[in-house]
Amino acid sequence: MHWADVLAEKLCAQEKKHVLATGITPSGPIHIGNMREILTTDGVYRSLIERGANVELIYVADDFDPLRKVYPYLPKSYEKYVGKPISDIPCPCGNHKSYADHFLKSFLNSLKEIGVKPRVYRASEMYRNGDYSDAIQIALENVTKIRKIIETISKRQLTKGWLPFNIRCEQCSKISNAKPTLYQFPIIEYKCDCGFEGEVDVRKGGVGKLPWRIDWPARWKMLGVTFEPCGKDLATVGGARDTGKAIVEQIYNYPHPALIVYEFIMLKGQGAMHSSKGTALSSEEMLHMTPPEVLRFLIMNNQPSKHIVFDTGLGVLNLVDEYDREERVYFGEEEEIKGMKDLRRTYELSQPYLLPTTIPYQIPYRHLVTIVQIGNNWNKVKEILIRTGQIPEELKEQDERHIKQRVEHVKYWLENFAPDEVKFKIHEKFPSVDLDSNQKKFLSVAIKKLQNIDWDAEKIHNAIYDASEEEKITIKEAFKTIYQIFLGQIKGPRAGYFLSNLDKKFVMKRLEQSIK
Repeated sequence: MHWADVLAEKLCAQEKKHVLATGITPSGPIHIGNMREILTTDGVYRSLIERGANVELIYVADDFDPLRKVYPYLPKSYEKYVGKPISDIPCPCGNHKSYADHFLKSFLNSLKEIGVKPRVYRASEMYRNGDYSDAIQIALENVTKIRKIIETISKRQLTKGWLPFNIRCEQCSKISNAKPTLYQFPIIEYKCDCGFEGEVDVRKGGVGKLPWRIDWPARWKMLGVTFEPCGKDLATVGGARDTGKAIVEQIYNYPHPALIVYEFIMLKGQGAMHSSKGTALSSEEMLHMTPPEVLRFLIMNNQPSKHIVFDTGLGVLNLVDEYDREERVYFGEEEEIKGMKDLRRTYELSQPYLLPTTIPYQIPYRHLVTIVQIGNNWNKVKEILIRTGQIPEELKEQDERHIKQRVEHVKYWLENFAPDEVKFKIHEKFPSVDLDSNQKKFLSVAIKKLQNIDWDAEKIHNAIYDASEEEKITIKEAFKTIYQIFLGQIKGPRAGYFLSNLDKKFVMKRLEQSIK
């Protein structure tokens, strides 16, 4: 049974409404590591829907959190905003109403593209609207109990006079610099690092917020959460998950939700992704280089407890190849091989919207990498695919849309992430290369072998081999010669397939030029 179904079965045993929650602080580009959390939740949500459960999927944007520092992607001028709620900080590009919206909007668009449709809550609105008022009052009435829970479980000492409430200074608007000096419900007197002294009425919305270790369990009670994944950083012994369980049960009198722990997605060669360090691949970038179903597949095909190493280079081609292979098996066009566990379910949960009734047209990503660099726009790519028999002249609208989308993804990958070894450019004029006599003899024979064959990748490949053997030149030298006269470099894509995608007249003319 697929892991999403296992989790759904456990939840179904509790006959009640289920609220599946996920959330992140939009303080920077929301990366595919964060996407693992929401797609894990969405997989369980879909499984519950199929079982007829009463279930809701929610996403909480923690946009009332303070900006912690000036991140690598921000100008130094943002130093003055450190400590202020990110919902109140100006947008870096000037096109959104706030800093938080700048990062949140693109992420929500990404969710739409991958077929995730949660109910969205914004913490800034919840605090300002007074939704947290009861939770704040309960926390302040139980300071001693909460202090004991946190200190006992986390093994860390809280400061003298600590309160479970972060005050927002009325003068500097920072939410983490004010220290309480006296509390008598509903008033907290405070002194801020900026020098201001004042008081806040905790019954008023937006005057501060609960610290994370209390905010999280308070939210579970407030929104009726029954399931929420969390990263392993929150699930360490004494971490926010452990204190949250105790606080929600002992302070808020609510059963703690089912909490599945997920591993991080690592970037190959860089380790775990951190937006704050500038070492992250945003979900938007990922969806520019791979189809949405492939991003879903990356998550659905791995147990949440298994860490994933994502390679933005050749690993992208391998990932799409793996998805395509499982798609062929799903539709009975290829035999299932060992290791394809839960294949059918994984494929179904990987689809953003409707499950295809027939297999979509598949052009291998590796082939498209070659074709896209020969034809630099969709019309030219389509012409090559038709001429070489890889697609029919009359293509269904959905199939053309599917292939065209993949072409756009490949172009983005080539421009931004592809290693140099797969890049090339066709020289429209004969490149400046010096060929020796052996190379020219090989090319003379190759001309004879190629001129009368069908323009097919395998036949071209065989003709090149035959010519190299006849002239006693190594096949490595033969391929090098081909790449030199077409690309002006000594390496390139698979020669037979590469030449088959070029117009035969162009190829033969270039070969003739090379022996003069």
